[in-house]
Amino acid sequence: MADLLIVLALTLVVAAATAAVFTRNPARQALVLALLGLALAVVFTVLQSPDVALSQLAVGSALTPLMLLLAVRKVRGRGRHDGRAREPR
Repeated sequence: MADLLIVLALTLVVAAATAAVFTRNPARQALVLALLGLALAVVFTVLQSPDVALSQLAVGSALTPLMLLLAVRKVRGRGRHDGRAREPR
């Protein structure tokens, strides 16, 4: 039974990682990365390592995707301002 849970959890990780690789939109990619972090937390829980699972939830599922989303927002915001002509002073 435990082996079946491990195989299912690892299959979920492989599916989430594959989805992260094939996603083109950076904002969606950050969200898929959060799902990958959640899947890895499930794997660590199944492997009876709750301390690593909690760390993965905090860092891999929350902080890293948040930082990526903020970076994408900042880069997209700069792209809008760079294309505009500056007004003379």
